[in-house]
Amino acid sequence: MDFKELLAYKKSFELAMEIFELSKDFPKEEKYSLTDQIRRSSRSVSANIAESYRKRRYVNHFISKLTDSDAENSETNVWLEFSLKCEYINQAKFEILNMKNIEIGKLINYMINNPNKFGSGI
Repeated sequence: MDFKELLAYKKSFELAMEIFELSKDFPKEEKYSLTDQIRRSSRSVSANIAESYRKRRYVNHFISKLTDSDAENSETNVWLEFSLKCEYINQAKFEILNMKNIEIGKLINYMINNPNKFGSGI
């Protein structure tokens, strides 16, 4: 199986792309702060999942990269909250994105807690 088949990867990639599209409308003065930060952290979730899958032979490396992914996912959530409070997104959009973010976190944590189901330690 390829890492692109992992549900956590698919959903995190989809959320990162959604964040990219909506962040195009953020104010220009946020370009080097909030816009860059939310794009970077949301993309890093998928990148770390991909890296973890390639390191799955080594359980500790697999879990370590997934932990990085989980941390980036949490950071993305903080930037989403800032986006809401700064009124760059509305409450309805925040709730949709927040629910996707929470779901991704649950998927990542499932992988962390069940590395053997992902070929870890083979």
